[in-house]
Amino acid sequence: MAHGLNIAFFGSSLVSAYWNGAATYYRGIIKALHSRGHRITFYEPDAYDRQAHRDIPDPDWAKVVVYPATEAGVYSALAAARDADLIAKASGVGVFDALLEAAVLDLKRPDNRVVFWDVDAPVTLDRIDADPADPFWRAIPGYDMVLTYGGGDPVVQAYTARGARACIPIYNALDPATHHPVSPDPRFQADLGFLGNRLPDREQRVEEFFLAAAATLPRRSFILAGNGWGDKPMPSNVRYIGHLYTKDHNAFNCTARAVLNINRASMARYGFSPPTRVFEAAGAAACLLCDAWEGIETFLEPDREVLVAHDGAEVARILEQLTPERAHSIGQAALRRVLGAHTYAHRAAQFEEVMAVSSAVGGV
Repeated sequence: MAHGLNIAFFGSSLVSAYWNGAATYYRGIIKALHSRGHRITFYEPDAYDRQAHRDIPDPDWAKVVVYPATEAGVYSALAAARDADLIAKASGVGVFDALLEAAVLDLKRPDNRVVFWDVDAPVTLDRIDADPADPFWRAIPGYDMVLTYGGGDPVVQAYTARGARACIPIYNALDPATHHPVSPDPRFQADLGFLGNRLPDREQRVEEFFLAAAATLPRRSFILAGNGWGDKPMPSNVRYIGHLYTKDHNAFNCTARAVLNINRASMARYGFSPPTRVFEAAGAAACLLCDAWEGIETFLEPDREVLVAHDGAEVARILEQLTPERAHSIGQAALRRVLGAHTYAHRAAQFEEVMAVSSAVGGV
C-alpha cells in the first residue's frame, strides 16, 4: 500500500489465549501487518480473568490498551480510537459486543473505514437468524465491509444476503516464528492428542470423534488439553492435562503420533473454516487427523497432507493403521504446504489487496 495504516482493533484479547481461541489469529494477522508498515492498537476488555492468564507480554508489534469491562471503559476506548484510518470491531469481544457493534459506526468519517471482522461467522449468523430483533441486523449495512476468518462462499453469500456491502474471508494461517517443529516432550506422549476448550457446540463432536474412538482402542493412549473438561467422564486411556499455554503448543503437536482437529458443529456445517489449530499443527509438521468438512482440500490435500475422518469409528481405524513413517510423511507434506501458501504473511498481503480495492471506490 502507499502508506501504512493506523488501525484500531477491538477484540477479545491479544495477550491472553485463556478461553480465547482467536488469540493466535489476532497475533498472526496483526504481527504480519506490523511488519508491512501498519500501526495497530489493540483494544481489549479486562474480562474473564484473561489478564491473570497472559501468554505473552505486550508485544513490540502492537500497542495494547486494556480497558475496564464497563460501559464507561468502552466509551473511553472508542474515544481513543476515533482518529484511526481503519477501525475493526471483531466478533466475540465478550463484553458489550452489541454496544461496540453499533458505536464503532459512529466513528465513520469520509476519510476512514470501519469494518466488522468476524472470527466466528457461523455463530454470528446463527445468532441473528434466531432473533429478527437483533440490532446487528441494522448495523451490517453500515460497515464498509465484513472480513471473516473462515466460511468461504457459504458465509460470503450469507452476509451479502443480510446486507453486507462486501464480505471477504481472510483465513487462519501459520506464523512460522511461533509455531514450528520442536523436539518431542515426554509430557505429551500419546497415540492421539486433541487440544480444544469445552464448548456447547463442540462437546458432542469431541465425544464422537475423540472419546468414542479412545473407548474402542483401550490399548492406545490419548491426551486431551483445553479448558473445561475436568468433570467430563472419559475412558481410562485418556489423560486430561487442562489448559495448555501457547508456549507448549509446539511440543504438544510434535509429540503425539497424530493430532486431532475437531470443528465445532457450526463450523463444520458452513465449511471452509479451518481453525487456527490446523495451521499450527501443520506448521509443527504434526500428522493432522481432521473431521470431514467441505473445503478442506482448499487448504490441505486429504491422504497426503492431512487424514480425514467422518466419525469416531473412522478415527479409530485410521489410528490403528497409522505407522510412524506414514505419520512423519504426512506431517512433512503439511508443513511444506502451509509454508508455501498459508502463512500470515500471505494473509497480510491479501488484506492490503482488499483495502486497495476498497480504496478505489472510497475511503482511505
